Amino acid sequence: MATLLKSLFLFSLLVIFASAQYPTLPEFDGEDTKDDGIGTVVNGIDAIINSGRAAADAIKLNPFFEEENPVDDATPVLPSDDGEKPDFKTNYLGGWKIDNLDAGVSSMQMQLLPNNKAIMYDNTNLGPSNIQLQPPGNCRPFPKKPNELDCWAHAVEYDIVTAQVRTLKLLTDSWCSSGGLMVDGSLLSSGGFDDGAKAVRLLSPCEDCDWKENPKGLVSERWYATQEKLEDGSFIVLGGRRGFSFEIVQNSLEFPKKQVELPFLQATTDPYENNLYPFAHLVPDGNVFLLANNRSIILDPKSGKVIRELPVLPGGSRNYPSSGMSALLPLRIPVGKDGKHQVLEAEVLVCGGAKSEANEAAEKQGLFLPALQDCGRITVTDPNAEWEIEEMPSRRVMGDMLLLPTAQVIMLNGAENGVAGWNFADTPNLAPVIYDPKKNVGERFKTLKPSQIPRMYHSSSAVLPDGKVLVAGSNTNPRYNLTNLATYKTELRVEKFSPPYLDHHLDRHRPKIVEDTSDKQLGYGQQFKVEIQLEAARVKTADLKVTMLAPPFTTHGYSQNQRLLVLEPISLVNGQLTMVAPPSGKVAPPGYYILYVVHRGVPSRGMWVQIQ
Repeated sequence: MATLLKSLFLFSLLVIFASAQYPTLPEFDGEDTKDDGIGTVVNGIDAIINSGRAAADAIKLNPFFEEENPVDDATPVLPSDDGEKPDFKTNYLGGWKIDNLDAGVSSMQMQLLPNNKAIMYDNTNLGPSNIQLQPPGNCRPFPKKPNELDCWAHAVEYDIVTAQVRTLKLLTDSWCSSGGLMVDGSLLSSGGFDDGAKAVRLLSPCEDCDWKENPKGLVSERWYATQEKLEDGSFIVLGGRRGFSFEIVQNSLEFPKKQVELPFLQATTDPYENNLYPFAHLVPDGNVFLLANNRSIILDPKSGKVIRELPVLPGGSRNYPSSGMSALLPLRIPVGKDGKHQVLEAEVLVCGGAKSEANEAAEKQGLFLPALQDCGRITVTDPNAEWEIEEMPSRRVMGDMLLLPTAQVIMLNGAENGVAGWNFADTPNLAPVIYDPKKNVGERFKTLKPSQIPRMYHSSSAVLPDGKVLVAGSNTNPRYNLTNLATYKTELRVEKFSPPYLDHHLDRHRPKIVEDTSDKQLGYGQQFKVEIQLEAARVKTADLKVTMLAPPFTTHGYSQNQRLLVLEPISLVNGQLTMVAPPSGKVAPPGYYILYVVHRGVPSRGMWVQIQ
């Protein structure tokens, strides 16, 4: 009896599948009149078959359930146990494409502006680049050499749509400087080397704008310092070589100078430093998480008081020249039934780096020690938190860690052996990896398609509004070396990487933002609306999320001012999504963000918005 029932049940499932795929299949007649209960079961099976056939017709009529290509696996799957529908699946591992064969400048530093131009620049004191300043004769005087002119460009504006470049004229040396977007969308760059060590530079996002500079804008020299935006839109600039302090920089070239000593930075310096470009992340309470070398604190940027120290991160050193990666993981901003934002939990991820002795081995012995392969993750809003340790698929030093529109993390670029420095590393790590913070330990990483271009010391990257990743730079040489004699020549090619969510088989699930009828100016805690178009006919509010990405300033493996906010729509009516904007500058510092609408892991093209 049990065997017969099981056979009938399995057969009914086969018929339902066949009905969905081949509606003309003759239906099962179900004739069985035995009075042992089987007849009742068969009648039930008939009802199931008819329901399956109706469902198949619905599938054919509703593009949300349409399966154009069964083998691409980009199809809806059953909801998870908690009722949330999982992301659409894809087997696509990403794709690389060269966007420009010669940008003229090797991109040591990169910042995307709200006009869809990426600013790429390096330093001014190590010789010619591969592109001259335009128009001809637009040269700068060499510092301390009044009779000499430098007619080479050391910065370019890169059009992310056309791949065209426009030369920019740096006046002070921006070697290993810091940066971030001001509230109005201008780039503010701080520090550098020699005549640029105390400089503050501004570059506005306009058609013909060029650098404006104040060579004496800072209190102290800031070489290899970190710049993090605060809740009011100002920046805290921390550390740098022999800089055991921080200062506050306003959104201008001239401002009242304020510096605060920070002994923690001196305490974390070892014989090879390993605490330059310290990792700083603004926490939702307005304080700053700061990690230098392998130690971290919560810092009050207003008073300079150390609120508490977190546990030591084991494994090795994480900051320059050991150059690991770090990001504040996406901040999910739920709205309660009362319409108010709930308390936020903030986590920091730190991955890769090198042993503290790796720089000495490279410099004195020519040995490139294996980079670190571990990641540490900690809830910085929990006073009793401990580091959770997990392993990456491969070792990585000098990599970039970027937040994606889907609230995932991508790690790319870097090397598997050595440290940051000229010719101090080997074995390029060519394969990006995706890290999904929502998954369990052991399931979070996925290796993607490798590039063919080494991107090691002095490389950079940025996430673009279309969801691609712009990748440029890499120069392990003291000067530009474009010959094939170099082990790793100066890299001027610019690439774009398409992550898995850009699989064309997913396009039928991809929302489109209607910018003309969507809100682009947001107020803290206020409702705003975004209109979308989506091929799917039966999308629920729970199937969508809205993410807001603060584009970072990326250099030396660290993306400064990076932030991704995840908003839950409160309604979807006639294609119009309604959300509540982030509650304050502590959660979302004022300025420009790229807003994406994500449909079960498939992001729209982003739209620039400003919040203040």
